[in-house]
Amino acid sequence: MTWLRTMAAAGLSLFFPGAGHALLRDWFRALVFAGLYFSAVWFFFPVEQMASASSFSGMMDVVNTETDTMSQFFIMFIALFAAIDATFRALGFPPESNDQTDGPSCPECGKGLDEDLEFCHWCTTRLEPVDPDAEDVDEAEREEPVHN
Repeated sequence: MTWLRTMAAAGLSLFFPGAGHALLRDWFRALVFAGLYFSAVWFFFPVEQMASASSFSGMMDVVNTETDTMSQFFIMFIALFAAIDATFRALGFPPESNDQTDGPSCPECGKGLDEDLEFCHWCTTRLEPVDPDAEDVDEAEREEPVHN
């Protein structure tokens, strides 16, 4: 499931920067990348001429003829950087140390768990139920000295 989520986040970020971060529920980064993308489009593309185009292909013709290569490269760089960032965030890099709690953590994503749930509410990994009696038995076995 992690790879599918990673590929979806990267693909969405290539299509629209910030959408992959929204899929990952990283709202701040989603707003930053979307804002950066819209600002770059507004400053580098002929928005008025694009709006007056009668079709999508006409709009793409305006973009290809009226913008220089450097402006197009800058827009594509933002989309690529957003996709790379969303990919690394989906894979869990860098590890988020501020989400760690004193309680149990998910074996898949490492984030804190709600002890009442049978799955991780961050990555939806199904968790094995913890038997409190089994933990007491394990502790008692560790405390008993071994006689030879």
